[in-house]
Amino acid sequence: VRYLQDPALDLDLARQEFADSPVYKQLLTSQDESTLAIQINIRPADAVRDLRYSIDSAKQSGAITSDGDYADLASAELALEQLKQSRYRLEKQLVADVRQTLNELDLHQQVFVGGVPMIVADMLEFVRSDMKVFGAMIVVFIIAVLALVFKRKRWIVLPLACCLSTCLIMLGGFAFFGIKLTVISANFVALLLIITLSITIHLVVRFIEFANANPDANAHDLVLKTSAFMFKPCAFATLTTMVEFMSLLISGIRPVIDFGWMMTLSLLAALILSFLILPAGLLLMPMRQQPNLSSRFSHITFWLARLTERFPKFIAVSSLAAILFSTAGLWQLKVENRFIDYFDPSTEIFQGMLLIDQQLGGTLPLDIVLKVKEQAAEEFESKGLNLSETAVEQAQDDFFAADDDFFTDESADFSQDNKISDQTTSYWFTRAGLAEIAQLHEFVAQLDGAGKVLSLATLYQILNDITGDQVDDLQLAIVRENSRGVIADTLIAPFLSADGQQTRLSVRVKESSSSLNRSATLQQIENFLQQEMQYSPEEYQLTGMMVMYNNLLQSLYSSQILTLAAVFFAIMLMFAVLFRSLKLALLAIAPNVLAAIFVLGMMGWLGIPLDIMTITIAAITIGIGVDDTIHYVHRFARELSVDGDYIAAMYRSHDSIGKAMFYTSFIIIAGFSILALSNFTPSIYFGVLTGLDMLAALLGAMLLLPLLFLWLKPFATQPAEA
Repeated sequence: VRYLQDPALDLDLARQEFADSPVYKQLLTSQDESTLAIQINIRPADAVRDLRYSIDSAKQSGAITSDGDYADLASAELALEQLKQSRYRLEKQLVADVRQTLNELDLHQQVFVGGVPMIVADMLEFVRSDMKVFGAMIVVFIIAVLALVFKRKRWIVLPLACCLSTCLIMLGGFAFFGIKLTVISANFVALLLIITLSITIHLVVRFIEFANANPDANAHDLVLKTSAFMFKPCAFATLTTMVEFMSLLISGIRPVIDFGWMMTLSLLAALILSFLILPAGLLLMPMRQQPNLSSRFSHITFWLARLTERFPKFIAVSSLAAILFSTAGLWQLKVENRFIDYFDPSTEIFQGMLLIDQQLGGTLPLDIVLKVKEQAAEEFESKGLNLSETAVEQAQDDFFAADDDFFTDESADFSQDNKISDQTTSYWFTRAGLAEIAQLHEFVAQLDGAGKVLSLATLYQILNDITGDQVDDLQLAIVRENSRGVIADTLIAPFLSADGQQTRLSVRVKESSSSLNRSATLQQIENFLQQEMQYSPEEYQLTGMMVMYNNLLQSLYSSQILTLAAVFFAIMLMFAVLFRSLKLALLAIAPNVLAAIFVLGMMGWLGIPLDIMTITIAAITIGIGVDDTIHYVHRFARELSVDGDYIAAMYRSHDSIGKAMFYTSFIIIAGFSILALSNFTPSIYFGVLTGLDMLAALLGAMLLLPLLFLWLKPFATQPAEA
């Protein structure tokens, strides 16, 4: 094995080797020699792998029956989690140490750090940064809006105390029980702040209405009256939102399931704390003159009511057009996306991935594992490989004469005690086996988005170059037996299993390629294996980060359908129970269905793919938007009972609960829009799309819903005087 620092080395030949060699080409240098890579291979996490395998085997075997078995399993899972965290900290520290070393070297060249460990470490840092920065920005924004709307310190302090207390208690509880936030649950804090604020604003608005209507009432009576009046709609609204988040449990994606549980528990805490902290705070504070909400923003809700009364056909036609437009957009919805698009072009992740893809053979790993076909194995065993000591020695002398520098001196020991073992006579180390590997190797290398490909075919090509395409099965067996050190570790061990029955092709995929379609690429490989090479599905396996990520994306379609179906079914049941009318339940759910379809259709038209973040948007916004529907229907029914006049009830509802709906929706829309400033693209999509969906839900609840009430008159309520 020769090194660049050897004095006698011909640098021109070395340069040619880096440009043309099947091993070095696009591995350590770019074709134009303008880019150099230093590749660090991280030791595998054997302890994590072995413990995970033991746990999975124990679960699948059905041997866990007693309390002691369950206790042992729980201990093993805890130990696995600790090992995983230790491993993550180790890799994170490695990335930090590499960066520190590069900074200390003060290199004058442009340097990027790349690879999966760096991507994982930086992505989680993006998530942490977004939680801190945008969580704080949303808190500041909430304070500003509360000050603008209510202009009283108590109406800033008390709602903020409810929001922050809920977040701190839930985050502390999750930390205590070892529940971790993921990329999907990164916006947990923002969501919980907004939803808790929504509950408190409804309480505040109703308290102010009661206080202004009864100026002589004491704080105790007003608090009791407000709590009694608002508990039912707030409880049902929270319960429906909890059900929507629980629908994420059927997604089949573990981080999404965990996010569903986290939000479900947090919503329950938000409801309880809001009805404890806000009333307690009001009782501890002296009564003051309340702000007159009728003069603020009332023109907006009044204008929406007037629009519903005067232009019903316009609203109906617009709603129908929105449905048709959104439905057409649903057909454009896709799940195929580029991981590199998750990051801003100015970030090191984006620039590093782009550089590695364009100059150094790709970023995303894909492994193809082949097993010996049953027919080939039988033929191989029937032929046998009878290697007598004399034959081996003669073949060895002839073969090594071709290039006696190819092997190290220590590998030439071929004594009686070092005969070729059964392991050496692997099918994959025959001309027939290597020809199969080479056939697949060449096919994969020419696929769209494929970068550097390494396999046993790489060694086979080198051997053919050395022998002039004269290498035979006997010489191949000798090569395997005598290859040790760097040769074995680099060209054989990574691509051949210990028992010789499996071989691996390592492919690096160019993740930044605009033409990359993961699903189509994987399907092409499977079709080639089955149709051209006659492999059965049991005789090969596609694995690696590319397969895992593709499977996750492809499952999003079915997951989204199941989630939305579960959400709508649950809402229908709860509305039917709450309103005691199937007709009213169908009318009440209409604006939420339209809002969900609208945001998914917009994603289709704008080319925004479904991913691990955007899949939760529809369920989340339905859960938040349905709160407005419940509050509005509840208030409309009460106002209708006064005089039986649907139009008057609509105006009064818009002038009362409509303000609270407007305030909460405005805060949600503007608050989540702050996420558009993030460097993490999924957070940007989440913020903008959630805001867009909430706007659609608000308009649906204050335009389409009252219009349906005016037309169909679903309430059986009669005027109180009657």
